[in-house]
Amino acid sequence: MPEEVQVNAGRTRNRWGEGDRLRGEILDAASRLLSELGGEDGLTIRGVARAVGIAPASIYQHFTDRAALVKGLLDYEFARLRAGMEAAEASEDPEDAVGRVRALIHAYCHFAMENPGHYRLMMANGSTRPTPEAYPQGPLPDLIELLREGFARCAAAGITLRVPAERAGVIAFVGAHGRVALFHNSPERGGAATVVPFVDELVSLVFA
Repeated sequence: MPEEVQVNAGRTRNRWGEGDRLRGEILDAASRLLSELGGEDGLTIRGVARAVGIAPASIYQHFTDRAALVKGLLDYEFARLRAGMEAAEASEDPEDAVGRVRALIHAYCHFAMENPGHYRLMMANGSTRPTPEAYPQGPLPDLIELLREGFARCAAAGITLRVPAERAGVIAFVGAHGRVALFHNSPERGGAATVVPFVDELVSLVFA
């Protein structure tokens, strides 16, 4: 097995078979850079390579070009958001269906407010339609499905909804997204604490 050698200060070359670890390091560095830049426009292969401490050629072994890197970053960030939402939901009492729905939406709002650059990129590239008539597909509709499942559990627990669970999930998402977008575009941005109360009120309106 090859001996570890220094790539540059602060980093050693991955051992044979550790390519997946390097891919994770590349995505983690790209995520940090996206936070610093506030958007994807300044994100470059060279910049990410410097952040990881590798040559740009090493990135091309995992991502063929900048577009592929951004696609990988999108998948990475959506997985991070989903994991946060699911962890928040799991922290609630399993019998508290409403509390679990609120936890999902709260986690979504916290991520959106704390990661504005990531969030804008994700919302702009989170779904596709194979045909104009087809239902959207992608990680963004999958998140809405998490909310739908949450509201469906509420209905199954005997909690009356004013609209079907599928519609409730869309309403909750659109309301949360709209509120977040307003604050992102405001010169005086607030934190998640300024968004969550509104979302709680919106969710309350879904229940009869």
